[in-house]
Amino acid sequence: MARENSPFTNYAYAILTANALRTPDKVALTYCGEQSFTFDELNRKVNRVAHALLAAGVTPDTRVASLMNETLHVAEVYLAQMKIGSVVSALNPYWPEDTLAQVVEHSECTVFVYDATVEELVRKIRPRLSNVKLWLRVGGAADDATDLDALGENASEDEPPLGGFGNDLLALFYTSGTTGLPKAVMHTHFSSLATAQIWLDVDRDQDSVMGTGAIIWGIGFPALVGPAFYAGMKLVLEQDWGPSNFLRVVPREKVTHVSLIPSFFSALLGSDEHEGVDLSSLKAIMLGGEALLPAVRERIVTRIPGAAIYSYYGQTEAPYTCFGRQDDGSQDISASGRARMSCAVRVTDPGGNRVVDEVGEINLSGPNVMVGYDKLPNKTAEVLRGGWYVGGDLGTVDADGFLHVIGRREDAILKGGQWSQPAQVEEAAIEVDGVAEVGVVGVPAHPEGQDAVEQKILVAVVARAGVTLDAGAVKAAIASRLPAHQAPDTVVVADELPHTSDGSGGPGKLLRRGIRDQYADQVQ
Repeated sequence: MARENSPFTNYAYAILTANALRTPDKVALTYCGEQSFTFDELNRKVNRVAHALLAAGVTPDTRVASLMNETLHVAEVYLAQMKIGSVVSALNPYWPEDTLAQVVEHSECTVFVYDATVEELVRKIRPRLSNVKLWLRVGGAADDATDLDALGENASEDEPPLGGFGNDLLALFYTSGTTGLPKAVMHTHFSSLATAQIWLDVDRDQDSVMGTGAIIWGIGFPALVGPAFYAGMKLVLEQDWGPSNFLRVVPREKVTHVSLIPSFFSALLGSDEHEGVDLSSLKAIMLGGEALLPAVRERIVTRIPGAAIYSYYGQTEAPYTCFGRQDDGSQDISASGRARMSCAVRVTDPGGNRVVDEVGEINLSGPNVMVGYDKLPNKTAEVLRGGWYVGGDLGTVDADGFLHVIGRREDAILKGGQWSQPAQVEEAAIEVDGVAEVGVVGVPAHPEGQDAVEQKILVAVVARAGVTLDAGAVKAAIASRLPAHQAPDTVVVADELPHTSDGSGGPGKLLRRGIRDQYADQVQ
């Protein structure tokens, strides 16, 4: 006897509608301190958008290019698309025009939804997108696009017909694209629901408040919005989540839970702006996306002693696979944690054999792993091997299952015949008095000679507010902490380090490639 798909295997129904049924009057979301929605109100608002999409002609499995910068629009439109089963092509509004146009074309999107904040960008790329047959605008009418707001104004607030379930494709979330075109990572309703469960492993209660900002488009949506709603938390949604606004919003909204990259706290605590600000409401700080240096962790613990510090490891292809507590002695502070329940992690040697306490490739497995890269079967086969995702990071796993991430293979530095990872040098550099942030890269020691593999170590540092750093003194201090093959050859003092741009107002991930491009000619 055939059974209908359960609505609870539809991602948006499971994280939003389920809470509208369970706690309809609880506040689900606040936006920039100006708007507030209960779970019931937000669910009815999303339902109107879903019916508007259906009325416009969006059908299940339709690939919808979604380019929005206003975070409330992202939340409402993504959830509506996910309910009706269209595939969200989650575009980054900070990509260059060429990248945007090529991604939309490669992903074969036939519908494009955007908001008023990116109208000029859309105007520039629109002539190149002949495959797009339907243009939808959020935030008011336009002569050359269907007004989604007008369609939704009198639309039904009832649940729309659900069009996607379980193993159906939910969204295309794109990689950072440091080389070539960003790859479209295919996630299903099931894999995204598995990611949404991360906050269930963190201490919380019915009064917990999750704060976040602009980077909820893309993989940030299932990594930040989804987990907050799934756990029934109040989501404080901001347009700016840089250090200055963070310091305003946390005490105003009594934010208890945040998920950020370590660079954010290097910037936050590298100035004196945070002094005197009440951050005591913070109870859980999740850190990942880049190496968490012990000195940065200690700065956080000292400044916010009431907050538990958690680390995680994963990638766009397998978010939040490993997880651990950093401040209670339950694991070595250099570890990223152990595999979450239902997930697995191992390290393999060049022959693909599992090894313990030996450096090798990190393998991840679990229901949170992508199903592949869209239209890239060969690349998919490279990284999905026998049920494991192998993405190119190196690390070790000890006998107790704790993962220690060493870094990317391509970031490794060969000096004096020995390999090192940038994080090993960065850890020593961040401990030098007056250093707020550091980035380390290797540059060819003999770029035009036969010994092109041998490298020199370039260290770029940013001073803490009010401090003047001497490059020679910093170089000597770092060298005194490290063996000869890890000692820096050149130290440069920079006003700031290059980071990815995510529009949050705070630093994105550290761009080591940018450091190499800017300062390689200064290496002696």
